[in-house]
Amino acid sequence: MARSGYAKGLNSGHVTTERTLEPKKSTKGKLTKRTAMCRAIAREVAGLAPYERRIRDMIISGGSSADKRIYKFAKRRLGTHKRAVVKREGIKAIHTASKSRGGH
Repeated sequence: MARSGYAKGLNSGHVTTERTLEPKKSTKGKLTKRTAMCRAIAREVAGLAPYERRIRDMIISGGSSADKRIYKFAKRRLGTHKRAVVKREGIKAIHTASKSRGGH
């Protein structure tokens, strides 16, 4: 906003020309290699949370509309649709990886 040169008022202050700056690059929310490694180590050491184990058991037991039950359970625990869907797919990926390794 242009300054008026007056000491008082909405546009008070010295008359200056405003510089046009290029927008800053945001890295907020980006997953770095270090963070991914730390999370993988923590998951390996700590294992699954109790509610995550229940989700895994629901996947194992399967049955009709298992995905819907898992989603509803995860949504109650996590609060949002997006988090529940991401968690369901993540636990499914863990389960398939453990099956391919030979564990249960």
